[in-house]
Amino acid sequence: MRLFNPSIRLWPLALPGMLLGLLMLGGCGKPAETAGGGAPPAMPVGVLAVALKTVPVLIEAVGQAEGSKEVEVRARVSGLLERQHYTEGERVKAGAPLFSIERAPFEIALAQARAGMAQDQARIEQTRREAARLKPLADMQAIPQREADDAATQARLAESALAVSQARMRDAELNLSYTAVNAPIAGISGRAEKSVGSLVGPTDGLLARIFQTDPVWVRFSFSEAEHTLLRSGQAGTVRLLAADGKPLGAAGRLNYAGSTVDARLGTVQLRAEFANPALAVLPGQFVRAQVQAGEERAFLVPQSAVVTGEQGRSVWTLQGGKAVPTPVQVGGWLGSDWVVRKGLQDGDLVIVDNLIKLRPGASVVARAAAPAGAASAASAAPSAASAASAASR
Repeated sequence: MRLFNPSIRLWPLALPGMLLGLLMLGGCGKPAETAGGGAPPAMPVGVLAVALKTVPVLIEAVGQAEGSKEVEVRARVSGLLERQHYTEGERVKAGAPLFSIERAPFEIALAQARAGMAQDQARIEQTRREAARLKPLADMQAIPQREADDAATQARLAESALAVSQARMRDAELNLSYTAVNAPIAGISGRAEKSVGSLVGPTDGLLARIFQTDPVWVRFSFSEAEHTLLRSGQAGTVRLLAADGKPLGAAGRLNYAGSTVDARLGTVQLRAEFANPALAVLPGQFVRAQVQAGEERAFLVPQSAVVTGEQGRSVWTLQGGKAVPTPVQVGGWLGSDWVVRKGLQDGDLVIVDNLIKLRPGASVVARAAAPAGAASAASAAPSAASAASAASR
């Protein structure tokens, strides 16, 4: 008995459709340029013609602000804190009252000291009269000389006791004055460390802190190499930069440079002083300190045009209508530009956009690029016509 197998009869009919599908798949895999018979169009890119110019050598570091004077206000006598006279966080003048400590015990001590001094004054008057009365009698040998000498000695002892009483009274007056706690300097007041009603004393008597914020100081550190560069050049102005890179307040000056290198970190401590009348910088705030350490000849290239790879930093340049990767050595940032020290020549055309699409040797056509910032604007003097003519050369 013969069985019917449909696959044996039907596969010759499906063969033409399979071949057609394979041909279509093969056609999809062909490159567009092969199918079209031509080269891909040149990619338009923005270019900037760079020129060698004099730029400042800038060194940056993260620093922390502090008051040019930071004073701890402490209790100098023991007693109950009766009153707080200032508002925390506000400016205070030098000598302004801050706190009051209970006065009564010190007023009593002062009264006792004054009474003791009055007794000693009366005693010294008595001993002086006695010595003056006995001296003539001793001279006439009416009484033994010993009595006159004893009277003179008592007078001198009374004078010494009076001096001690005067010192005690001065001490009592001084302690009484310490019950009024005044601001030692002008500045911004900190929070109160003790509440009214607390028992304070010299051992644990921190009441508040005052920060002098105008001028303000900023401490930061440079590496040994940066510090050497700073010393070899001419240290200029110091600027503070906010988180967005904009200048923060007016320029300042270095007022301290360490004379030793930290053995653990390999850094040198520095400090700069800045005018801060509007309290733009707060004590304890972290800021970026930028120090000018002279000048150098270099190129300015927009930050977006510098590419970082495994071999370091590079830029794309336009050479003979082709995109060519060019390794460069960069310094720091100047505004929105990189300072390029090596790798470029005067008149080189640096590609500043469409970088992600570029490949070495890719055909590109130049157009003038809009400057990215103020520093870039200075570099972007050539027009589109000059850039295009340079590219054709």
